[in-house]
Amino acid sequence: MKTVEIEVRTSDRYEFVSITDRVKEAVRDLGPQNGLCVIASTHTTAGITVNEDFDPDVRRDLRTASEALINSLDVTFRHAEGNSDSHLLTSFFGPSETLTVTDGSLDLGRWQGVYLCEFDGPRNRTVRLSVLEG
Repeated sequence: MKTVEIEVRTSDRYEFVSITDRVKEAVRDLGPQNGLCVIASTHTTAGITVNEDFDPDVRRDLRTASEALINSLDVTFRHAEGNSDSHLLTSFFGPSETLTVTDGSLDLGRWQGVYLCEFDGPRNRTVRLSVLEG
């Protein structure tokens, strides 16, 4: 297994940052012909998702829906840091995605991309890519 880290700087409390090109480049640099690539956030308040990466409105819509979901909850969070909403959204989206590598390239659909999902920004984030050749 080969592993590399990608650093991502976010600028808003809730933000969906496309890291598609950086992930593709890292997979090419790691050099697997075929296998699996695990893309993981190393944080409890930031996740990873795969979604459309063509129309920037998708990022805006995901952010708007995430904020609306949190604002619609009738709950009092007790976590002292005041970021329980961030932990909840990270649990919904998940901390990682696993994608296939085919013929040396990340196997994404035509419109798909990889996003870091920021729910407690702005921050510096680390995304860990592990490639298993097989």
